[in-house]
Amino acid sequence: MKPIVREYLDTLSGLSPLSPQTRELLLNCISTRTISKGELLLEHGEVCKHIYYVDKGLMRIFYYKDKRDITEWFAGDKQFLFSVRSYFEETPSKLIIEALEDSEVILLSKEKQEVLIKTNLEVANLMIKAFSYSLILSQKRMESIQFESAKERYVSLMEQQPEIIHKAPLQYIASFLGITQETLSRIRSKI
Repeated sequence: MKPIVREYLDTLSGLSPLSPQTRELLLNCISTRTISKGELLLEHGEVCKHIYYVDKGLMRIFYYKDKRDITEWFAGDKQFLFSVRSYFEETPSKLIIEALEDSEVILLSKEKQEVLIKTNLEVANLMIKAFSYSLILSQKRMESIQFESAKERYVSLMEQQPEIIHKAPLQYIASFLGITQETLSRIRSKI
């Protein structure tokens, strides 16, 4: 088993305990992919059929609104991402997933893991934990936009995901924070 796969299964086991037998079963549900900087992992209009795990690299989820590029989410090393609505409703994604740097990604097949959910309680529990975690992150993001100032959002990003501050272009960070690049520059100059 490749080290990248072993580490991934260890990460999943950290979310919810997995026996050696279940880990073996999950091997049939995953694949690995190298994504080059600028390459799209999920295109607009494509149905999201995987939960992605960034083993190494930096990805972003974004969409277009009024011909503007809006960053919704970043995922760096050892983080998950996917187009939630497209994944669950099996509809074309309005979101796009792009590599901001060369990245190693593990893809967990929805189709294959759904078969396991029906027969394996450990996988069912794992997916409940994973989706619960995703919902919590989404709510934290919404609360941040609603209740925190731009400066507070930037400081939180610096504390929780400093790699984004160092690796992502400023226009993507500003978009993610819901502010202009000028406002971001002012905030950064005062910190």
